[in-house]
Amino acid sequence: MEATIKPQKVPVYIEEEMRESFMAYAMSVIISRALPDVRDGLKPVHRRVLYAMYDAGNTSDRPYKKSARLVGDIMGKYHPHGDTAIYDTIVRMAQDFNMRYPLVDGQGNFGSIDGDNPAAMRYTEIRMTPLAEEMLVDIEKETVDFIANYDDSLKEPLVLPSRIPNLLVNGAAGIAVGMATNIPPHNLNEVIQALVALIENPDISIEELISHIPGPDFPTGGFIHGKEPIVQAYKEGKGIIQMRGKAFVETVKRTGKEQIIISEIPYMVNKARLIEQIALLNEEKKIEGIAGEPRDESDREGMRIVIELKRDAVSEIVLNQLYKHTPLQESFGINMLAIVDGKPKLFNLKEALKAFVEHRKEIVTRRTAYDLRKAEERLHILEGFRIALDNLDAVITLIRNSADPKVAKEGLMNNFALSETQAQAILDLRLQRLTGLERDKIMEEHRETGELIAKLRAILGDEKEIYKIIVNELKEIKEKYGDKRRTQIVERSEEISIEDTIVDEDMAVTISHEGYIKRNPVTLYRAQRRGGKGKIGTTTREEDFVEYLFIASMHSYILFFTTIGKVYWIKVHELPQASRAARGKPIVNLLDLEPGEKVSAFLTVKEFQEGRYIVFATKNGLIKKTELMAYANPRSSGIRAIGLEDRDEVIGVRLTDGEQEIILSTADGQSIRFKEEQVRPTGRGTFGVVGMRLDAGDKVVSMEILSPGADVLTVSEGGYGKRTAMDEYRLQSRGGKGVITMKTTDKTGRVIGVQQVTEEDQLMLVTNSGKIIRLRIKDIRVIGRNTQGVRLIDVEEGERVVSLARLAEKEEDEEEEQGGGEEGKE
Repeated sequence: MEATIKPQKVPVYIEEEMRESFMAYAMSVIISRALPDVRDGLKPVHRRVLYAMYDAGNTSDRPYKKSARLVGDIMGKYHPHGDTAIYDTIVRMAQDFNMRYPLVDGQGNFGSIDGDNPAAMRYTEIRMTPLAEEMLVDIEKETVDFIANYDDSLKEPLVLPSRIPNLLVNGAAGIAVGMATNIPPHNLNEVIQALVALIENPDISIEELISHIPGPDFPTGGFIHGKEPIVQAYKEGKGIIQMRGKAFVETVKRTGKEQIIISEIPYMVNKARLIEQIALLNEEKKIEGIAGEPRDESDREGMRIVIELKRDAVSEIVLNQLYKHTPLQESFGINMLAIVDGKPKLFNLKEALKAFVEHRKEIVTRRTAYDLRKAEERLHILEGFRIALDNLDAVITLIRNSADPKVAKEGLMNNFALSETQAQAILDLRLQRLTGLERDKIMEEHRETGELIAKLRAILGDEKEIYKIIVNELKEIKEKYGDKRRTQIVERSEEISIEDTIVDEDMAVTISHEGYIKRNPVTLYRAQRRGGKGKIGTTTREEDFVEYLFIASMHSYILFFTTIGKVYWIKVHELPQASRAARGKPIVNLLDLEPGEKVSAFLTVKEFQEGRYIVFATKNGLIKKTELMAYANPRSSGIRAIGLEDRDEVIGVRLTDGEQEIILSTADGQSIRFKEEQVRPTGRGTFGVVGMRLDAGDKVVSMEILSPGADVLTVSEGGYGKRTAMDEYRLQSRGGKGVITMKTTDKTGRVIGVQQVTEEDQLMLVTNSGKIIRLRIKDIRVIGRNTQGVRLIDVEEGERVVSLARLAEKEEDEEEEQGGGEEGKE
């Protein structure tokens, strides 16, 4: 009775099964799909395309064949995947704007640099390029290993013999599981020069190789901007280089206007989309100076994108804006990852070149061994011919007297000591080979074959001879297919920015309560006598009013601190300049604010540097200090500046060196002075510490960093103000209630701001109706702390002062001594 085997359940941990299954899948993707082999620079699909075309006789010296026919062959014999994927591969191998040296010669529509789709495979025709054929030379000489295809019915090469260093010459791109490769194309002449140099000097440095290969060479030309990133990428195997399109400026004779002509674009950039993006940025006013829409005048002669400029535009600035905001400048992330010995590896330049040299060494060695074996087999047969010719009459007699070929073969082997192969060759010999001339040819061939065998053995016995053959073959390839470099490599140049053309002058920046911002030259506001009516600085709606005013130079950064504790920054020259009576532009259009987020404080910074601090004061009396460099790299969406409690907000920020004195002032007229060293530095997202204790209903309205010799100026919303000597504010400890800085009444209203001033300073006051008045500080007398001050500006019923700013400038000529009062009546 036969024993039956019962099925058994074997428990498997899901973690182990997932790990093993995923690793198997990952390696399959890495090896069999996504990454190229370092030797021939091809992924399996590319290799199968070329081998199938070679196998079908679809070479460069024969007529084109329908793409669909080849796709069917490739899919049926070697690559059992979708026909679309195979055809897409063929298309890319035929596109001269994608491949530096195309491997497929296409006839028909194979797409364009504008992103147009190729025609269907039933319409196009293909054949190999002569260069592609060089990748398969000697494949029939057992130079590479063959493996079974997907259904074990045919054999396919594991790698191509490839006489060309395809990995570097055409580059590669692919995304595997957890890794990716992105190798740029290079110039064939340069790569071969580097290979020859490496063979002649195996200890050559990467720097010396770079003298032969200065950088990638893209099929679309253009520039590579900066040499250092190339050196880094070649040394480490990865890095980021900057590609730029080639553009020049020409003047239209008829109009005298300038226009930018783009003649080459970065690698892999879609020309049509580039033009669309330029037009969109011009429409949105993100690029200034372009007149009308760009035109595409490209033809068979080459690329030509025309961008007309406005008459007052500076072409260098517009071009730099194009580089900054459009794909006319693009990054190329080099990642030289390829398969070697069945594993992915990151290669530097020398390792990649060395891998190809080793591949060619193996190919030449195996080819030579194959040729030697074939020559020895031929010599063996020729030896038999020579024996037969020396004994011709006896051989003929033996064959004539034999009953059949088998008897004749055995007779030859026994009588003349011939091998079976030799005896069979003699029997197969045609009678015409026995003529005198043919006999001489056989003897000559015998001699030549002997010499060839000696030569081949010498090659196999001397590594130098193999390298000499590799060098000669590389030079032949260079001579036949080499061309000039297309991509120009330039040192990183200093960009001309809009800022370079802007005079660095002081600007008065105003922000309304509803969030409208603008800038105007400080010189727009002429100095007036104390008590004047002021000028209209901006027009506001009834429910809006000017809330903030500050002075900053055109090249300064403005850090915008918001009610939710974030910070944004922008340059002063990027703010809109409007007429004196205009409202300006909504700040939400300049900053990427969150819903409900409002700007609450501002700080001008000329440049970010170590050893500087930002000190924050909040409405609830907290104070915080953080290093300036923590805010040097904000994002467009803002970064966290300070932690805030509920119903608290930032009311002031100042730059310090960490060793200053601080004075906080409140709406109810209290002030406290203490040393900054009492506040230790903390990180960006931290909360503040208590700077001043407040009475119920009171709030901090200003913070000042004190300067020697300055007075304290206090201004109330009713238009009153006064100067008080700094000495009247005694130094206290942080956290107290402080001392009186102004006696507030119903007439004066609450304090809206405190500034430290000197007699050389001038002051700007802003009311909620939009009036601005400019005053000389020397016209405001110094009085004690516990006073209400004097009237600085006449305010009408319902009008109040909302902001003040000190101008740090020298006294101007007294040109308005007679006219100040009249001007104040505007």
